[in-house]
Amino acid sequence: MENFYRLPQPAFDSELTSLLFEIERYRASIGTGTTSQEVYVELHLLFDTVMSVISARIEGNHTTVYEAIDAPAGESPSTTAEKIREITNIRETSRFIDELSPSDPLSHSLVRELHSRTVSELDAEGDPTPGSYREQEVAILDSSHRPPSWVNVHSMMTDLLEFANRDFPLQQQILQIALAHHRFVWIHPFRNGNGRAARLFTYAMLRRTVFADRGQIALNPTSVFGNHRGEYISALEDADGLKMDGTLAWTTFFAKGIRDDLARVYKLQDRSFVNTELIEPAIAGLARDGVISADTQRVLGLLLERAVIKAGDLEPLVGGTAPSRSRLIRDLLDRNLLRRSDAGPRFYKLSLSSGPLAHRVIRQLNVLGYLPVLLSRD
Repeated sequence: MENFYRLPQPAFDSELTSLLFEIERYRASIGTGTTSQEVYVELHLLFDTVMSVISARIEGNHTTVYEAIDAPAGESPSTTAEKIREITNIRETSRFIDELSPSDPLSHSLVRELHSRTVSELDAEGDPTPGSYREQEVAILDSSHRPPSWVNVHSMMTDLLEFANRDFPLQQQILQIALAHHRFVWIHPFRNGNGRAARLFTYAMLRRTVFADRGQIALNPTSVFGNHRGEYISALEDADGLKMDGTLAWTTFFAKGIRDDLARVYKLQDRSFVNTELIEPAIAGLARDGVISADTQRVLGLLLERAVIKAGDLEPLVGGTAPSRSRLIRDLLDRNLLRRSDAGPRFYKLSLSSGPLAHRVIRQLNVLGYLPVLLSRD
């Protein structure tokens, strides 16, 4: 195990060392921004969907991010839609990870749970034994790597979990996570769904190490996996020979993606940037295309200004009686332009992770260059 999990030692003047310094600089700034928590959480949930689409697309699922946004959370699709179900599974498993305590160790039961949730109710992209390590030999399509025999899987996963749970200094944790991600897919512990499970496992590692004290941060690595599928697969294959130069190449690729994602997260902490460059253009686009009325545009603008409102706050904008304002709120809830806030049952916030505004925010993220290349044709 010692050599199998030996961390790369980048030279001081290497690209990887420079990336690690940048990651630490961004990490230190996470949680210090001015974007309201209500908006930030919605953006976090939206990026859960984006990452879920990317993870499924790497496996050949061509569902668009807009179709995924409209998919009802937690419901089985009724028609073609195993592909939607695959994305919904990944998204809901990401949100399951968000509820875990960062102090809880990574375990066999957690890995099996991530896999079981990921392949649940799938046929073509499912697994005959959800949540169970494989008990047969497997081959990886279009890859020269031959995974280890199934008889070694459990012991190798035990070693992986011991390594993943080890306390490393902060500056080495990205190296630890990158290495663990590769070793997970190298072991190939399940018959199917290994890539999806490995990416979720990596997200769980990020939350319990580098970002353990940062709460919900809208980071669900899209740049690591989502810019070019071929580059991601190629970078993993570089490390398959278990030589240090290949491991360094993969780790550099991984660190570059994390750095790019953190640069995005850093900007999303800036309330002025989020409001003027992202959400205001989304609201204006809905109004311009006749999707919302002028009154609704003003209500959404007030929400953007205050983050949370109650029905009485609308009186200066739309007038009318209290019942009429309550009906307006109900209409906006029904249209998924608003959702209830955690501030209380009669407090409301913008719906940015689903509904019409989510579509426009995704378009604006694309305009700003925030969506990875893998989604460029959506």
